[in-house]
Amino acid sequence: MAEASNPSQIIEVSERSWEPMTPTIKAKLLWSDPATKRRAQLTRFEPGATLPMHKHVGDEFLYVIEGAISDEAGTTAAGSVGYRPNGCIHSVTSKNGATVFAIITGSVEPASAIGDAPKSQTIVLSELPWTSPMPGVSQKAIWSDAASKRRAVLARFEPGAKLPLHKHVGDELIFMLEGSNFDESGEVRVGNANYRPNGCTHTVSSKNGGTALAFVTGGVEMIK
Repeated sequence: MAEASNPSQIIEVSERSWEPMTPTIKAKLLWSDPATKRRAQLTRFEPGATLPMHKHVGDEFLYVIEGAISDEAGTTAAGSVGYRPNGCIHSVTSKNGATVFAIITGSVEPASAIGDAPKSQTIVLSELPWTSPMPGVSQKAIWSDAASKRRAVLARFEPGAKLPLHKHVGDELIFMLEGSNFDESGEVRVGNANYRPNGCTHTVSSKNGGTALAFVTGGVEMIK
């Protein structure tokens, strides 16, 4: 059997510092890749917080952990996903506060009018069906973009479930929503993240079960 290589990186969220974005919004930078202009961050909105109107130069994919955030297209509540396509122009508010995990590509710039810019989208995860690609593992396909070979899935491991040895052709970043899972780098506990770089070869298992949000670029190759 091939040995695990190019190990994953466990991101302990509690070890990262909050940095102010505005007087009522703060963020933790969890991971970044300057080459692809991608970053992952945790953002906390105080009650009544507002992000002024801005334009996304690149896209953003977010999961609301607690609370809710709203923009001109509607409200994304806890347990749901928001997607801001490239060119989206909007402002963001949180009436009662919120905590959000986001993967951002590119940057944002100030804007003064929405015009015919593409709107943000809300995806309610409870409305999506589960599929079972292998025993002990279930998935919900949330979003995909064929051009960039990116996709987002919700993955649930039953207690004792295991993904056999595989190699990432492209990268993956997961955020644990409940429970935990393990690979050769250690345990990824609820509220923490794990980055699997291009070429990462590992197994993944969960002793007591776990649910993770996964952002995948490319695919995987199973290793016998």
